[in-house]
Amino acid sequence: MSWLIEPQEVLNSSPIVPVMVIKDVEDAVPMAAALLEGGISVFEITLRTEAALGAISAISKAFPDALVGAGTVLTPAQYDAAVEAGATFVISPGFTPKLLEHAAKGPAPILPGVSTPSEIMLAAEMGYTYLKFFPAEANGGAAALKAISAPLADIRFCPTGGINPDNMMKYLNLPCVAAIGGSWMLPADAIRDKNWQHITTLTKNALAMIG
Repeated sequence: MSWLIEPQEVLNSSPIVPVMVIKDVEDAVPMAAALLEGGISVFEITLRTEAALGAISAISKAFPDALVGAGTVLTPAQYDAAVEAGATFVISPGFTPKLLEHAAKGPAPILPGVSTPSEIMLAAEMGYTYLKFFPAEANGGAAALKAISAPLADIRFCPTGGINPDNMMKYLNLPCVAAIGGSWMLPADAIRDKNWQHITTLTKNALAMIG
């Protein structure tokens, strides 16, 4: 791997990785600022919108000390575009050998998405030991991840999908979990109304639960 930062550095920087779906580039910096004020400096901007790459660029320039990543990366071309926009790490909902081989030669680490022991073993065989467990709740939740991870002691996970304040500690209390991903601190109505203070409050509340 020729990465400029290791995946564990990303996940060790925050117990929660906010999943940011940004539809308007103008919302990018104030949204990130609200999360920063709440205590989180690691961001995953999903490539689900046309504004995503512009948002990554804007946030990475506005907050050079933050860790700005790209989510929903499906192809080598998207990996390259995200890195060019300023992403320091990349997350995928799944993986293909082609994507992981490409990312291994790039500057930004990738967290491949997995949901089965076979996928975990294949990713590990290719040198990837920090993985995204996705979609977490739909795949059996924390209980399933605990069972799946038992024979795979060297693997660490960032479970994402359906995680909220009611179940987050079930995941964070698992030894195999390095961090969790979630979007509950970024409700659509708060973004629509540009109620950035509400996002800050939800972020502070989430971190306070962890202690």
